[in-house]
Amino acid sequence: MKHKVYLVSLGCDKNLVDSEMMLGILSKEGFELTDDENEAEIAVINTCSFIHDAKQESVNAILEMADLKENGSLKVLLVCGCLAQRYSDELLQEIPQIDAILGTMAIDRIAEAAREALEKNHVVLLPDIDSPLPAYQKRMLTGAGHTAYLKIAEGCDKHCTYCAIPAMRGKYRSYPMEDLLEDAKRLAESGVKELILVAQESTLYGVDLYGHKALPELLHKLCAIDGLKWIRILYCYPEEITDELIDVIAEEDKICNYLDIPIQHASDRILKRMGRRTSNAELREIIGKLRDRIPDIAIRTTLIVGFPGESEEDYRILYDFVDEMEFDRLGVFTYSQEEGTPAAEMPDQIDEETKEARRDEIMLLQQAISYDLANARIGETLDAFVEGRLPDEGVYVARTYMDAPDVDGYFFVSCDKELESGDLITAKVTDCNEYDLIGVVFDEFSE
Repeated sequence: MKHKVYLVSLGCDKNLVDSEMMLGILSKEGFELTDDENEAEIAVINTCSFIHDAKQESVNAILEMADLKENGSLKVLLVCGCLAQRYSDELLQEIPQIDAILGTMAIDRIAEAAREALEKNHVVLLPDIDSPLPAYQKRMLTGAGHTAYLKIAEGCDKHCTYCAIPAMRGKYRSYPMEDLLEDAKRLAESGVKELILVAQESTLYGVDLYGHKALPELLHKLCAIDGLKWIRILYCYPEEITDELIDVIAEEDKICNYLDIPIQHASDRILKRMGRRTSNAELREIIGKLRDRIPDIAIRTTLIVGFPGESEEDYRILYDFVDEMEFDRLGVFTYSQEEGTPAAEMPDQIDEETKEARRDEIMLLQQAISYDLANARIGETLDAFVEGRLPDEGVYVARTYMDAPDVDGYFFVSCDKELESGDLITAKVTDCNEYDLIGVVFDEFSE
């Protein structure tokens, strides 16, 4: 009899790739997967611990499964991911229903842990976070069949003062290029059309393995894979963006003219306190270079407001920078005081009310910028992937090259023909709102 496994994946898209690898291992090892927690014997919670809210979400998910173990049919509770890596002792002490703890470098041992736990043995697998990466595993996709993430590296060497990632994920290590290309080919053969490259820092790919930044080479080889239509790159630190990378994006038709560049701030004083490696002037230079070389590039960024010591002057520098740069996509986070990080011990912590007010003011500014940029696109024709349909509205939900899944906007299109998720269509923009485009399909993309 096959044991049924229910998996919950929390946090970022990089964690999602780990979850898909674990599902692939479990399936290969004879476990049966289910999306119904009430019929599962084994629950796996792949946790996040990036900021306070993510920790709380992870703890709540564990407690929910712990209750199901006490009062339902669940027999085994496994906890893995960043929270398990960072707080293993506390979790085992506070939630005795947990049967196994797997650190971030132990995902390849998920089937072993599940079998041990079924035998009533407690399992704690916490390999050194700087140990060699587990072998890239054949995955079981969980999201839309036409889109998948490709995690190209693990860990980070930047050590920004607010970030706990190096303590949970270790030093920067790239996956071998041949493993990534093999996975990408499998994904394309299974129907994936959009491949999204992710890592804590994508632009440093290959430095540890090959002695140089090998992302441009990897991109060229990915573009040669039949079946892939779009390749999107996330998490590119601005100081690591080279002319070679810009040229590859400009020259390769399959690479979306879209780049996610987390800048975090624009005040030189705060950037220095954050441990960032760019200045206001350098940020302007790289953004200007990208826009000069790729005029239709969509630039996405993220900011942190309320960092310790952020004065009103620092905040105004950031506000004015956003106003001037007119980013296509932008997310703003209030600073989260993470234990064990240098910033958590800094003086002049900012109160929550001030943080939230600053976040809301920048997002209001960005809303106006986004509307103006969207309004300027009325009359254009854009290719887009169909994501689904809103039957009550009678429209399809789609994404353009400017929109990464789950974090950016949508293109709501009308069409007389029946469309399916994953169709790549061409539509004309007829209207917009603050963050989304509205249009009509006039010609299906020739695949």
